[in-house]
Amino acid sequence: MAIGTKELAPSELDTFEDQRLVEELRKAKEELFNLRFQSATGQLESHGRIRAVKRDIARLYTVIRERELGIRATPAPVEAPAKAKKSKAKKADAADEAAPKEEAE
Repeated sequence: MAIGTKELAPSELDTFEDQRLVEELRKAKEELFNLRFQSATGQLESHGRIRAVKRDIARLYTVIRERELGIRATPAPVEAPAKAKKSKAKKADAADEAAPKEEAE
């Protein structure tokens, strides 16, 4: 990739989930809108940035479409470890310990 955002390299896009790809696409379109606005008002300093953002948008559309067609694999969802609060865990343990004592009596 000669021009474009370094974080949107094709190898990086493979690790993104579908929702993140859509979010990156929305941000890139918004940036392109702002760049076009700056260009129209004569405030744009880097005209090459427009080209780079357009390529990023095309790259994102390509990855999304390839996933729809099954050409490119969707990353496996990463499950966050369940965090149990200590107080709930202690209460559950206390309830479990109290239940057998009551049955024994």
